[in-house]
This record gives sequence, structure tokens and C-alpha cells, in this order.
Amino acid sequence: MKATYNMQVDIYDFDKTIVPFDSGTLFFVYCMVHYPWCMIILPIVAIAGLLMGLGIIRFTLFKRTCYLFLPLIPKEKAVKKFWDKYIKKVHPWFYDRKRYSIVISASPDFLLGEVAKRLDFDELICTRHNPKTGVIIGENCRGEEKVRRLYEAHKPEDLEIEDVYSDSYRHDKYIFALAKNQCYHIERGEKVPFDYEEVYSK
Repeated sequence: MKATYNMQVDIYDFDKTIVPFDSGTLFFVYCMVHYPWCMIILPIVAIAGLLMGLGIIRFTLFKRTCYLFLPLIPKEKAVKKFWDKYIKKVHPWFYDRKRYSIVISASPDFLLGEVAKRLDFDELICTRHNPKTGVIIGENCRGEEKVRRLYEAHKPEDLEIEDVYSDSYRHDKYIFALAKNQCYHIERGEKVPFDYEEVYSK
């Protein structure tokens, strides 16, 4: 299904919104457990994490190191088995969506592509990764980058964004600002409506 002009849409974050966990982090741990030889990259990730903590490198550069293990595993099989285990964690309210759904996430495309098919997302926008090396292509799809990527795919005048769902007031201020109808903050898996002006004028 392809969005048409003046299509009414809802926007969803993915991690800790549609599911109660950070899928990229959980997949990293899953692979370290099921493919233990991947632990060879842990010293590199630890050093990159330290450099990020010290403000020497950006988060995107740190994240580029986290999936260096990808060439060492059967990626498609690992992703399918991961979602076989965790698909049941999807919050039930997501299945009741009525409008065209655009999921915008910082998680990797190679990981969310599978769950997008299973949950029948109308559209997925997420962080692009090299399918062979796992290295991020471009910017991490987070914060203002989510809006930039949305309008890279659509002209602003072509979309009527009704509701926006996310667990993060901090990182998703920019997509919350697009909602014409209602913003929903996800708390313990539940949708909590809020007024954008009240929250962000403080």
C-alpha cells in the first residue's frame, strides 16, 4: 500500500513503543548468546562506548561499531529466529490501528524489515545499514533525522499526520510536533495522550 496525496497517517516510533524493548540492543545480546564467536568485537565496542561517553565520538559512530559482527552470522536466519521469539511482545493496541501507519525508528533496516512484514506496516523508515558489513549508511534515524527522512520520502503537503506515538519525550519531540490530532506517550505499554504545548512549553 502506497501513501497517496493528502493521506491521513499515524506515525509510530518502534522501540519501547510498539514493543517494550530496544530491538537493536536486544538483537545484539541475542547474537552474542547464540553466536558466541561474535564476542570478538566486544573490545572494539567497549572502546567506542568509552570514546562516546567522553564526547570524543558521536553516537552514530559508536553505533557503527555495534554491528560489526553481522558478517559472522547467518543474518536472515538470526533475524527470523529473533522475531519468532519476540513477536509476541508487541503491544496489542498496535494491531487495532485504523490509518496508514508509518513506523520511524533508529533501529536497523535489516532487523525491522522482517517484523514490518509480519506486522504489516504500511511504511517503514529506519536506520540504513550495509547489508553485508552492518555499518550504518548515512545518519542514525533519530531525533530531527526522523523528520528529515519522512520528508525525504514524502512532500509535507502530501501527508495529514493525525496521531504520533512514542515512548520518548526527549528524542521524539520533533515527530510529536507533527501531530495534528493527538500525541501519545507510551508508558508501561499503555497509550497516554498529552498536549504538546503543555509538555514542551515547560
